[in-house]
Amino acid sequence: MSGAASTLAKARACAAGLGTESNVAKYLNQDFEALKSHCLSSGQLFCDPTFPAAPESLGFKELGPKSYLTRGVQWKRPADLFPDPQFIVGGATRTDICQGKLGNCWLMASIASLTLNQEILARVIYPEQSFTKDYAGIFHFKLWQYGKWMDVVVDDLLPVRSGKLLFNHSADGNEFWSALLEKACAKVNGCYEALKGGNSIEGFEDFTGGIAECYELSKAPSNLFNIIRQALSRGSLMCTSIFGSASEIESVTAEQLVKTHAYSITAAEEVQVGESRVQLVRLRNPWGHKEWNGPWSDNSSEWDSILPEEKAKLSHSAEDGEFWMAYSDYKERYSMVEICNLTPDTLANDQLGQWAFQQFEGSWKCGSSAGGSSSHKDTFWINPQYRITLLEEDDDPVDNEVACSFLLALMQKDRRHFRKLGQDIHSIGYCIYKVPEEFRDSQNVCLNGEIFQSATVCASSEDFIMQREITARLRLPPGDYLVIPSTSQPGEEADFIVRVFTEKQSKIKEVDNEVAFTLDEQVEITEQDIDASFRDMFAKWSGEDKEISAAELKSILNEVASKHPDLKSDGFSLEACRCMVHLMDKDGSARLGIVEFQILWNKITKWLDIFQQFDQDKSGTMNSYELRLALEAAGFKLNNKLNQMLVARYAAQEVVDFDSFICCLVKLEAMLRVFQQLDTDKSGVAKLNVSEWLHLTMYE
Repeated sequence: MSGAASTLAKARACAAGLGTESNVAKYLNQDFEALKSHCLSSGQLFCDPTFPAAPESLGFKELGPKSYLTRGVQWKRPADLFPDPQFIVGGATRTDICQGKLGNCWLMASIASLTLNQEILARVIYPEQSFTKDYAGIFHFKLWQYGKWMDVVVDDLLPVRSGKLLFNHSADGNEFWSALLEKACAKVNGCYEALKGGNSIEGFEDFTGGIAECYELSKAPSNLFNIIRQALSRGSLMCTSIFGSASEIESVTAEQLVKTHAYSITAAEEVQVGESRVQLVRLRNPWGHKEWNGPWSDNSSEWDSILPEEKAKLSHSAEDGEFWMAYSDYKERYSMVEICNLTPDTLANDQLGQWAFQQFEGSWKCGSSAGGSSSHKDTFWINPQYRITLLEEDDDPVDNEVACSFLLALMQKDRRHFRKLGQDIHSIGYCIYKVPEEFRDSQNVCLNGEIFQSATVCASSEDFIMQREITARLRLPPGDYLVIPSTSQPGEEADFIVRVFTEKQSKIKEVDNEVAFTLDEQVEITEQDIDASFRDMFAKWSGEDKEISAAELKSILNEVASKHPDLKSDGFSLEACRCMVHLMDKDGSARLGIVEFQILWNKITKWLDIFQQFDQDKSGTMNSYELRLALEAAGFKLNNKLNQMLVARYAAQEVVDFDSFICCLVKLEAMLRVFQQLDTDKSGVAKLNVSEWLHLTMYE
């Protein structure tokens, strides 16, 4: 499928609801039921060709084929390790997740938190799967991937060394749901090593489709304990960690807390101690051991000071990696808490997750939509733009300020896959502008660089951060705003999604220019209208037949371009000249008479003036950003997708030379004139049959 056809197909699929929780897409087009049925009928266990039991599925550097860490690794099925393997033993619980020899505690912590909500867990792991009934060596999981729910298929070949699982495993040795879920996560990210390092919130979002909030505890609001407790009551998933230097990675303090390590927050309660109430939080270490040994730890004396019924309610004595601590001690020792708020799409319970949200897919493309941050004034305006209309103020205004609260999330897509290529995530951020009054009624107009010079910045990300996603809870007065997401530097390419979550009514849309064009009126001229000097020039170039062919036009244009040292040109191609002849040819001769050539010459002269006007540095070329402005000056206002397509076709390393510029304009005008002829009722829609379609596309 061509790029344009693929883009159209994706847009239509999105409009049809593809990838929503109720309409799960098949990851890599693998159909679990069909694959399982084939394995059962053939008597063979499933081996996944898209994520093979091979070195490349382990990693590329530290877990690469030549690494000592992968020596002796074999891939075995659970039945090769235990005589009675089980998918789930006694229900999926937090103790089923024990981190292996992979620095992915962030993922382990998020899986552990997932077990606290059995409804969400059942959607992710399909608990009816088994190693007995209809076993075929194939399992599947449902993961949220960048705005789409995906059904991810894996085989049950797992990396093993010395008879033990190399990575995640359960405390019950014969239980395998968590190890297989980890494999599904490795598959969608390219390999196991791609899972190394990250924030637990990333795992939370991939299991729920929710949106993250992060709080640094040193700067936390005074009501953070209530925020944590309310979030847990709403089904939110939560994680916390202690900052540390590079030399302190997973180092253990005297109080048995692990630095740079992700813990789950599993409960928040208040207990009566004497005359006062004490706030407690319950944390879990995904290792399944190594617990806090301070006040309110498993065997501390503080438990003797509360009522027996409260003590019984707050189970606390098992060596399972889970422990209680006073909220005051927690806030003093930990650095950050991450909360994943769930969406209505995640939970069936109407009492939970009352969010309304919208999401948009976008991309930063070099030369057309990767403008960099607002400090790059010449290019910032070409970044994608999203318009938010906030309609209803909050019910509980802060400091009597009338404002609307919303969550904004910007996530770059698939960057873990690029680690194999030596690339990683970009530094990303956003700016929010108040829409100028003169543009309030212009819903489909992208603001340009000149307007941004004077537009008011209402909010922005504090820094550009190298994270998969940045989020913010914002409060702005009712009104119209423009959100501009960007990378830190121009030219950094990535796909992304923007998500906006609101509890009140709002309107959100991607802003894109409507395609509009103004074609020169085709003035009727005769040979008598042509001056003598042009006639002489035409006679010299046209030869005895008094007409100019595509080959002759090529020679003429390249000769003219060579006499302009201020123009850079690789030379006009024969195909481009054929297109020009077709644009002007009125009698179907595939040649240009003097009148037709005069009209074409006038167009090229006009376009030359535009080219020189927008070649601002007088380099003899235009950069791809100047191309957009030059096309508008020539009468063609295009949307983002079309601008991206033209840059891809006519720019070489973001540079557009003179012949490419002329060819681009000729193509645009030719296609738009055909459209005008087909749009007989001026409705903006052209209808044509298959013969007309083939004639048009094959010729053009």
